[in-house]
Amino acid sequence: MKICVLPGDGIGQEIVDQALRVLEKVGEKFGQTFETTEALIGGCAIDAEGVPLPAETIAKCKDADAVLLGAVGGPKWDTIDPAIRPEKGLLGIRKELNLFANLRPANLFKQLADACYLRPDIVARGLDVMVVRELTGGIYFGEPRFDGEKDGERFGYNTMTYYEHEIRRIAKVAFEAARKRSGRVCSVDKANVLDVSRVWREIVIDEHKNYSDVELSHMYVDNAAMQLVRDPSQFDVIVTGNLFGDILSDAAAAITGSIGMLPSASLGEGNPGIFEPIHGSAPDIAGQDKANPLATILSVAMMLRHAFDMTDEADCIEQAVEKTLEQGYRTGDIWQEGGKAVGCVEMGNAVLENL
Repeated sequence: MKICVLPGDGIGQEIVDQALRVLEKVGEKFGQTFETTEALIGGCAIDAEGVPLPAETIAKCKDADAVLLGAVGGPKWDTIDPAIRPEKGLLGIRKELNLFANLRPANLFKQLADACYLRPDIVARGLDVMVVRELTGGIYFGEPRFDGEKDGERFGYNTMTYYEHEIRRIAKVAFEAARKRSGRVCSVDKANVLDVSRVWREIVIDEHKNYSDVELSHMYVDNAAMQLVRDPSQFDVIVTGNLFGDILSDAAAAITGSIGMLPSASLGEGNPGIFEPIHGSAPDIAGQDKANPLATILSVAMMLRHAFDMTDEADCIEQAVEKTLEQGYRTGDIWQEGGKAVGCVEMGNAVLENL
């Protein structure tokens, strides 16, 4: 199995290093061999090549069976030309690989229940949500767009666009995911205001005819945001567009207690998927051995499960992470009174020991 590794910026290299140690250990344990190659993306690519997504990186990713990504961005590049910001590298590689579906599980580990921001009675109902976000369409990619001046003042606009095939394929991903979970999909839109959302809702309803065994509901995005923090247990799978999914998936992650715990997978049809933690590059703690590597380690588990169909290997990693948490190991973002405060490397060591 060939894996292209994109450590990126900030804490990216640190967390990816620990994830690769886990990958190597799992390979030894199960007799699997993984071939890795590294490439540049984001700010480090801008510094080295002048662009956030070099052609060599694209080629290496397309030649791989899966891509493991750390994080991109940081204040160092905040004032450069928006056309070559680090985040453009992330959007670009998703587009190049045609990765239209982003799967973000937000589940609360029982060992971290006290870290959840919600009331104990709400936490007791459970938190296990899968956000399925459309990734290559919507307002982030829609044309026309403009940033300039009009009538003597600064002016800008973006366009939210969706074609039927884009909506239908992401709906299929959500319905298929729900079949493997609790069988419920909530489609989130703003159909009371936006024409594009009315099209979204009509297509999702039509595609649902092929999944009569799955329950479908609809919710406006503002209400969905409120319901997510009021009672997340009411949700199983949420499917939504690029902009709404960006916001709701981070909200779902935050209420679990730490975005440092949650992995994600970006998938397409036959192309290598990208597996990455949902958190950012955390430049304020980069190089200080303070980062939480567990989301990246769990992203490796998602990679094994979704890219290579290695269920046992993925289960092994997830169980090792859970055992590590049971033993009280905590990085700063998930630290609790009485826990064992550790850094990035020591947390990686604990997971390796539990493997």
